[in-house]
Amino acid sequence: MTTPDKATSDSTGWFVALDIDGTIMHEDETIDPSVREAVMAARARGHTVTLATGRSWSTTYPVLTALGLNPDYVVCANGAVIMGKDDSAVGGYAAARVETFDPRAVLERIRTVLPGGRFMVELPDGFRLFTAGLTDWNLTNAREVSFNELLETVATRVVVTSPDHDIDDFLVLVDQMGLHHVSYSIGWTAWLDIAPDGINKATALERVREWLGVRLDRVIAVGDGHNDVEMFGWAGASGRAVAMGQAADEVKNAATEIGGSITDAGLAAVLDSLP
Repeated sequence: MTTPDKATSDSTGWFVALDIDGTIMHEDETIDPSVREAVMAARARGHTVTLATGRSWSTTYPVLTALGLNPDYVVCANGAVIMGKDDSAVGGYAAARVETFDPRAVLERIRTVLPGGRFMVELPDGFRLFTAGLTDWNLTNAREVSFNELLETVATRVVVTSPDHDIDDFLVLVDQMGLHHVSYSIGWTAWLDIAPDGINKATALERVREWLGVRLDRVIAVGDGHNDVEMFGWAGASGRAVAMGQAADEVKNAATEIGGSITDAGLAAVLDSLP
């Protein structure tokens, strides 16, 4: 059995939180060999390397495996789900903490503004329910249902896509939705990711940091999306917050450093900069 990645308060290692899409992985789901090598080298130098993603656990676990990582904790669903090492569980991980909310009000509100939208709800056990037309997502561990069936669920995450809008038009529509009492972020195409109120990557990572006993000035977060902004605020307060080179200006403005782009395997240089 491999040894879990773990840094403690008396360690010189850093707690490294990595976004997946646009940071580790290209849009076609490939990973540059130099990035994979840099991840493994950082781990070998004693750093705790984990993932902090909007993805569900079922689509996060293969990335963890591809990178050869087995951290004590992994943050999924934009902070609503924290998976923890559990040797008795299938795949070696079980839910350590799950945040949920009633999605009815937000689903109904969004549908009034975006009647042609496609919807997906992630349940506390990781299973996902989606409406017709949601074709651009990995739909393993998922089932197609009617919109009304989504209203009767308890959710960790809601995803809304609109293939008929480009990102600028979609941002205008999101502004009109008047979303309250939920946390939300916009993807790199026209999709909206909604989490329970007050929950994001930063809140989950801070919980994990406390569990592991890592010093605040030994955290580094790397990402490229709007759902990384809170994470940057958390990491950058005492540690390092690095935006990928292709990130939008508002995302870069939330970071303390700007790295290279995903097309240049920019993450590799960031990880190599760690002692």
